[in-house]
Amino acid sequence: MRKWLVEIREERGLTQEEAANKSDIERSYYNMIERGKRRPSVEVAQKIGLALHFDWTYFFEDDVTERHVHVTYKSNGREEN
Repeated sequence: MRKWLVEIREERGLTQEEAANKSDIERSYYNMIERGKRRPSVEVAQKIGLALHFDWTYFFEDDVTERHVHVTYKSNGREEN
């Protein structure tokens, strides 16, 4: 499971459906990505990162921790809607 992705989505006040819609992907696909069952393509990772305001490359880093993403997310001033 990508807890960091769940945390960012929830901090944004979004449901999986809303996050998927903002990312222009199917909710079922978004759900699989969030649960770690699927790895997104670069294009989809970029869409999700843009929609949720975080660095899309986190999807492809092996050592991403929830704390790292949370701190980076906050420090980049990305809390606006």
